[in-house]
Parts: sequence; structure tokens; C-alpha cells
Amino acid sequence: MHTQCSLRTSSFKQVDVFTAEPMRGNALAVVFDCEELDTAGMQRIAAWTNLSETTFVLPPTQAGADYRIRIFTPRSELQFAGHPSVGTAHALLEAERIQAKEHLVQECGAGLLPVRVVGEGAGRRIFVRAPKARFAAMNPAAAAAVLKALRAAAPAAVHEANIGLDWILCDLGNERAVRTLQPDMQALTALRATISAVGFAVFGRAEPARDYALAVRAFCPADGIPEDPVTGSANAAIGALLHSTGQLGAPGASYRASQGREVGRDGYVDVRVDAATGDVEIGGQCVTCVDGMLALPHD
Repeated sequence: MHTQCSLRTSSFKQVDVFTAEPMRGNALAVVFDCEELDTAGMQRIAAWTNLSETTFVLPPTQAGADYRIRIFTPRSELQFAGHPSVGTAHALLEAERIQAKEHLVQECGAGLLPVRVVGEGAGRRIFVRAPKARFAAMNPAAAAAVLKALRAAAPAAVHEANIGLDWILCDLGNERAVRTLQPDMQALTALRATISAVGFAVFGRAEPARDYALAVRAFCPADGIPEDPVTGSANAAIGALLHSTGQLGAPGASYRASQGREVGRDGYVDVRVDAATGDVEIGGQCVTCVDGMLALPHD
């Protein structure tokens, strides 16, 4: 027999990020009014939503920040992630919880990140500047293991990247190689135990006459996300890698990436690379799919 308890609640939105069409982007849960939640409570909610990320909005603690967020996957907390940053800004603006202005500052585990708002209403696009990317050479044996787990049909360049979180990036060359890839998820999960990265992202140049420059896919099976629908941080890392290796010529310093079609979505990430500094912004449109109240877990 269950005892009746009074419920604690928070305002809640579920936002589809990197799309203007509901159910076609990457879903994000945004929880407001959660100052009383501890880390365990936040992780419990993120596991329950079972989305790739859930964000919790808190008052800022650093001067200059407009708001603060904590970001959780179903299994762990992240210091930065792209689609939660874009989607949370959308949710805050839509709910009129922050002042509508062109430039905002988000506080998160990775520090203070500039957020840029372009337009308004349904056509509004939101960009976040990713943390500065760092790259490291991957030893040949580890790179070969990654390509084997991905089941890549041909040799490909493999890079380790940190952009507030770690990614393994694989340049497969062309769109067809990306679209037809069928990774061994068990092998990728096993590799995650030996490689410090949230997941594995692959990319290739788009076929002619596409309305995007790159095709991208991202795999995070060790975090319970076999294939992420649309991934901001991975796209930011790819943009920074192309800049650092002098390969931005084809897509250009301002380009669009397509991600998600292999899992029934159709997301678009707009990538902006500062040619002088290498700083990368990622952004796009958002649409709210659920707007209401969330019953919080009891202690």
C-alpha cells in the first residue's frame, strides 16, 4: 500500500533541437525551478526521461552570466553539450524567463559560454560558442580498433578531440560512407572502457546538389545512446578539426551539417568557424513539443 504524498513540481519543456519541424531533431528535456534538487535527484530525472540529455536551469553563480545549467545524460553529468545549450536557451526565451536580446551568456560546467540569438519567433536560430577545441594524435593500434568497431569499409583519418568533452572523430571522406555505416555497437561499448571519450562521430562531404555540406553521425552506446539523433558538440569538434587541418575549403567557414536520417530524424546544424581564432559556434532552430509540469522525485 502506497502512502499519498504531496508532489513537488517544476515547470518543464521538451524541446526538439536543430529542427523547425516537431519530432525531426534531437529531443531535450528542460527542467526549471529545480534549486532544491541535488545531483542524485537530477541524475534520477535524466535517467527517467531517457533522452540523450536533460538540462536543469539554476540561478547563475558567476558575474556576467544570464543563467546556469547542469547537463545530464541518462547515466552521467556533462560539462558541456551543444544541443542542450541551444535548446535550453530556446526554452528560456520562449518562457520569458530571461530577457530577449541578441547576446546571452550561459554558465555551465565548462565555464561561461557566449550564446547568440538570431531572429525571433518560429524562425529564431540560437548559436552557442563551444569551448576551445584541443586535438591529440591517436596511436595507430587504437585508431585501427576504432575503424574495426565502426566497420569502416576503407582506411580513414581518426582523431581524438576535446571540446568540453571528448570525442573520437573519424573522417570517412564522403556522404555515402557515412550513411551506409553499420557499426558494431558492442565493440564500440567495449572500446569506450579503454578510450576516454563520450562517443564516436563520423563525417563525410555531401554529395552534389545537397542543401548541406557535411553528413554526420554520432554513436554513444556506452551511455545508453546507440546513435545520437543530432549532436552539437560533435559538429563543433568537426568544424574545429577541419579548421586546424586546413580542410575548411570545401564546406567553407560557414556551413550546414545534416544528421539523424538514419534514425528517422532530419536535423540541421549550422556551423560557424572563425578563420582567425578557430572558435566555433554551432546552432539552429528549435521547436517545443511538450510544455507543462514535472513531478519531482521524493528524497
